[in-house]
Amino acid sequence: MSIVVRRTNTFAVRPLSDQDEQLLRELLDASASLWNELTYERRQQFFDGESVWDTADYRKQYVGVLGSATAQQVIRKNSEAWRSFFAAQEDGEDTAPPGYWGNEDEGRELRTYIRNDQYTLETGERSRLEIPVGQDLKEEYGLGYHDRLRLEVAGDPKWEGEQGRLELYSDEVDDTFRAFQPVTVPDSRRDSPLADESAALDVGANNLVACTTTTGQQFLYEGRDLFARFRKTTEEIARLQSKLREGRYSSRRIRRLYRKRTRRRDHAQDTLVRDLMERLYDEGVATVYVGDLTDVLSAHWSAEVNEKMHQFWAYRSFIDRLATTAKEYGITVEVESEAYTTAECPVCGERDDTVRNGDVFRCSCGYERHADLGASRTFLERHAGVNLEVGSMARPVRLTWDDHNWSELSRSPERASPNEERTNRSTGDGKLASVGTA
Repeated sequence: MSIVVRRTNTFAVRPLSDQDEQLLRELLDASASLWNELTYERRQQFFDGESVWDTADYRKQYVGVLGSATAQQVIRKNSEAWRSFFAAQEDGEDTAPPGYWGNEDEGRELRTYIRNDQYTLETGERSRLEIPVGQDLKEEYGLGYHDRLRLEVAGDPKWEGEQGRLELYSDEVDDTFRAFQPVTVPDSRRDSPLADESAALDVGANNLVACTTTTGQQFLYEGRDLFARFRKTTEEIARLQSKLREGRYSSRRIRRLYRKRTRRRDHAQDTLVRDLMERLYDEGVATVYVGDLTDVLSAHWSAEVNEKMHQFWAYRSFIDRLATTAKEYGITVEVESEAYTTAECPVCGERDDTVRNGDVFRCSCGYERHADLGASRTFLERHAGVNLEVGSMARPVRLTWDDHNWSELSRSPERASPNEERTNRSTGDGKLASVGTA
């Protein structure tokens, strides 16, 4: 019996003219305004102890710009966010209620949702996307009663199947528009015994993710340049804050820098997760183990380590992003303890007589390899119940961020030059060495 699963196609979207771009921005801005109005009313009701479901009929207010179906999809997405919030509360999680898509003064997050039967997506030599708009916008921009907004599409679909609700948004980091199209596909591979491999991730800040699979493949996503840019923006924020007059704590420019810093980080991490999941899917991975850093994150580290893990890395939101994306590929994410994995030799099991210097891990038995890749291998062996021979490991795939994609580099990270020292050796499980210098 075939299992039906969800996959997601991603496309770049290009308006055909300046007028079409302005129309699209008005459409997305109206969706953000609808989201914010509905969110404001529901948050007020929530904090007043009232039901969040008894709200005004916002669809009628926005039907002229968005069209009835699109307005309803934004409202439905908002309701889904609130249901997820209440479900998390029931599970005992300390989460905040759904928030806003920015504001008019500082800039909104421009996005919308199109019902599956309301858009047409064709790919090939003349790829195009057609979406509905409200009658008010049609009249303003000279479209006929039955016309829709036509946009160019770049990119080929990775998955074929029944199309779902389309998400369309403005990517300010790359200065383009993007579309996410979920599709429902029969995943015959999940019925095959080939799809039973495992992978383990070592999460850090200089190397964002080091991954080892039971197929012997390894991936390393570097993060030093990303963190350097993050810290440069942080320093500029601090400089501007120091110039504020007494009693003020922020300014429009500071808020914009905060937003820009966050969006750059999230864009890189979103792209990392999707790139990694596609690679693991191709390797036949069904289960991914990722370390539980809850106790480690509460430790008192140096200011730089805290900045990396709490602000730059945003570990908990990364795990949520990882689990959500993995689900699209039919992959399960399990959060497990990774105590001692960064201090333990993957060959002889020694923990005390080992040394980490930057990216290099050395053991008295003679083993010397990249520290984070070795930690991910130890983590995998422990939880997947396998024993990987050093000679069976493929040459690691090293990836670096170019502001748009994670690109493979030819240089192997196996003998990377040490360039950072451990900041603290006080934790008993040795994780600090990985988080602070990896």
